[in-house]
Amino acid sequence: MNRILLAPDKFKGSLTASQVAARLGRGIRRVDPDREITELPVADGGDGTVDAAVAAGFDRREHTVTGPLGDPVTATVAVRGTTAVIEMAQASGLARSREPYRPMEATSRGTGELLRLVRDAGATDIILGVGGSACTDGGAGLIHALGVKLHDEEGKDIGLGGGELHRIASIDATSTVAEWKNVSITLASDVTNPLLGPTGAATVFGPQKGADDSAIVALEAGLRHYARKVAEYLGVDLSDRKGTGAAGGVGFAAQTFLGARAVSGIDLLLDLVGFTSRLPGTGLVITGEGRLDDQTLHGKAPMGVAQAARASNVPVYAVCGINDLDAAEAEKAGLEAVFPLTELEPDPDRSIATAGPLLERLGENIATYLIEKEKP
Repeated sequence: MNRILLAPDKFKGSLTASQVAARLGRGIRRVDPDREITELPVADGGDGTVDAAVAAGFDRREHTVTGPLGDPVTATVAVRGTTAVIEMAQASGLARSREPYRPMEATSRGTGELLRLVRDAGATDIILGVGGSACTDGGAGLIHALGVKLHDEEGKDIGLGGGELHRIASIDATSTVAEWKNVSITLASDVTNPLLGPTGAATVFGPQKGADDSAIVALEAGLRHYARKVAEYLGVDLSDRKGTGAAGGVGFAAQTFLGARAVSGIDLLLDLVGFTSRLPGTGLVITGEGRLDDQTLHGKAPMGVAQAARASNVPVYAVCGINDLDAAEAEKAGLEAVFPLTELEPDPDRSIATAGPLLERLGENIATYLIEKEKP
């Protein structure tokens, strides 16, 4: 295990994936400076996707676009050649909003503006990470930014946000569909929910975006009306397709109007950063995220890392803030050992506030554990 590959996701609300890897590596080197360590932060399509691409060699570029509540925000994209990586959270994410959230007004428009900007700069292969969004507008803001006409009964543009979807009377996407015909768009997400219904965008994800029961009912009705109008216009209804409920329905708009294909976010990002090419000669992979729980087992970054590493017979450890997996679940996920910060600091609030120093201590403990394990 002389060569270790550090491939964590972010500790949400505390540290970026790059910071997690750096702190962990610092702790390991402090105890075992001869250990060869490579830091390769990862993401699954949400916050940190652009950072992971930049760490893998993409160039970072900044653009000013419309934020989730209509105010201008600065969003970062990653570009290499004709490939661009966009993180929806940068332009239209909850992190760009403010509490109390306004779920009826939040828009995906800024993400559409980013798509247009990178395409106009020469990108023909665009990866769109659709995690962490603030909106439930069915991607209406996104496609409107690309030129799709969404008019009310008076022939005027509808307003921003999911609360306006019920006003759509007509749609015209002729020029937009033609313009994007030769651009490949891949949606990176761990969400397979459809647009509508009890497992749809409004019902499942609305509450975390600030929607109460009445707002969820209104957003669901708006999305249903919108999907019906889209079906009337295009002659096809994709609202039941897996992943159309991602990012408040951006998955629906991107697949319907732009021909986007949805794939596992972590699998795509691992391929993008060349994860498997770094495994030969690696003795151990350490992954992780803020909380290991049931969601981890369904396509989150640590699960993807563990599956890819174990396919090459490389053992995997995990670090986390809190571990809700029992030993059998961790083993099933391909994790040989789990090291939570709560072993060092049981209080969750203090653990979050001091995650950096705690991760260094955890790195020291892992290095000591490895040294003991490798003794003859």
